[in-house]
Amino acid sequence: MAHASDAPQPTSADFKPETVRGTPGFVRVGQTRAGQWWFIDPEGRPFFSCGVASVNRSGRAGGRAAQPGAYTGTVDRRHGTDDPQKFVTAVLRRLRAWHFNTLGAWSTSEFFDRGMYYTEILEFRKIAPETTIKLGGASVPDVFDPKWAEACDQWAAAICLPRRESRDLIGYFTDHELGWAQLAAPVVAGRPAVRPSLLQICLSLEPAFPAYHAAWEFVLAAHGTLEAAARAWEVTLPNKEALRQLTREDQPLLGAGYRQDHERFSREFARRYFAVGSAAIRKYDTNHLILGCRFAGQPGGAVLAECVYPAVDVLSVNEVREPPAERLDGYGRSGAMPVLLGEFAWTGESFIRRAAAGELRGRTSVERMLARGRTALARVMTHPAVVGYAWQRWADTPDDQPPFGGGLVHIDDREAREHTELLTDLNARAAALRLAAASRPKNP
Repeated sequence: MAHASDAPQPTSADFKPETVRGTPGFVRVGQTRAGQWWFIDPEGRPFFSCGVASVNRSGRAGGRAAQPGAYTGTVDRRHGTDDPQKFVTAVLRRLRAWHFNTLGAWSTSEFFDRGMYYTEILEFRKIAPETTIKLGGASVPDVFDPKWAEACDQWAAAICLPRRESRDLIGYFTDHELGWAQLAAPVVAGRPAVRPSLLQICLSLEPAFPAYHAAWEFVLAAHGTLEAAARAWEVTLPNKEALRQLTREDQPLLGAGYRQDHERFSREFARRYFAVGSAAIRKYDTNHLILGCRFAGQPGGAVLAECVYPAVDVLSVNEVREPPAERLDGYGRSGAMPVLLGEFAWTGESFIRRAAAGELRGRTSVERMLARGRTALARVMTHPAVVGYAWQRWADTPDDQPPFGGGLVHIDDREAREHTELLTDLNARAAALRLAAASRPKNP
């Protein structure tokens, strides 16, 4: 096993016993008395997860469903097609040399159980396409549909049951970047800043969706009639079709009364989502952690309020466009949940644009990218809620333009040294950086 880091680690005695989640003998997670969350390996040793997403022969997101691409041709030429393990061995050797210890989402099974931690992504939203709510900004499963719950159970049996004894598996992501259609600030420059939100969308679905009936039952139980609901929401709604028309025209309900109803409905929707997913996984695998649904940025307070233990062990979020540290406090909720940064990269515009006030002038765009990237990732590694991160993807895509590509290797399989040299240094020091941060005096 090549998991353990040479850097100093906290001891098991440092953990608050009531915070430790998971099954002994498998990867667990817990919070130290100093307030830091860590993964805990099967031997009881804490570790920080340094991962890479999309480690597979295509180099693409999508994992088992990814189609061959330009990178696949490179792999076939360099490693042949007769023995897939030649490619696997070469990749794992490189990852270890760069001090990575985890295969992130979209990595494929030929890499699993080879002495490196890994994660699985289930994508519960996609397993029963007819139950998906895809309207406006929403892209979520119909959590009120029994067919979706049955599909989750069957999929968990197929994916989780064969993995339940794996000591390299950290846990399961339930989905990737769902569209929760939550409300944000109501008005910007005199215009609505949001699209129709989840309750409005569910009320506007076709009656074939159980969520449509659940939403109307919720509204009528609260207000008695559509007329009374419309008064509370400060909108004119002569009938249900009028509400559908507003939704089709992308006109959101924004009244204070509607916002209160939307918050309550969203919490119930999220509660059902996390409860159904957790039940399906736990039915077939009680040994591994549940890593949440990989939020694409802040999903809103109602959803976060239900993304909690015991339905979810670790909250996961992807932040690939902006430095993430400023937003991590909102996910960790004052230390109540550990956070896994499911995708990170320093190739976004915010890492490359011209120097801001107070920044060193005269740097090239590559120098700015790496300087800002170093600062951002070091802050992630020292944040008390964060238990790990995953670089955005293993290989560049055809659209990437080095040195600003998103992969650790280019399409021709050459090492992307502009990324790997700095990542190697930070990965090797991740545990030491965390321990040093924990030992610093707290601000009064």
